[in-house]
Amino acid sequence: VQLQASGGGLVQPWGSLRLSCAASGIIFSIEDMGWYREAPGKPRELVAYASSTDVSNYADSVKGRCTISRDNAKKTVYLQMNSLNSEDTAVYYCNVGVRAGRYSTTRAYWGQGTLVTVSS
Repeated sequence: VQLQASGGGLVQPWGSLRLSCAASGIIFSIEDMGWYREAPGKPRELVAYASSTDVSNYADSVKGRCTISRDNAKKTVYLQMNSLNSEDTAVYYCNVGVRAGRYSTTRAYWGQGTLVTVSS
């Protein structure tokens, strides 16, 4: 299974970005999908996740500014980020739970990371 993340870049404060992460490979089903970020000198933290039953959860720091969504047909998870500030600067990683077969257990995969830089 491969995860291809995209959408990062340089954005001005109060700007917006939309991150995408597409899964490919041997996939029977997609389970939980989420976004994490890792800022310089800080541990990786959960930003948002969307479960297979469409339950979403967000870190307090992004509530009201970010929206996670998923397109199961496209095996893709998105993160719409608005009102960005310098504290959002980080490498963003997608994390997707995948079952390879009907009787397989769920295995989590990481995307390669996409850099978001918020700066004027």
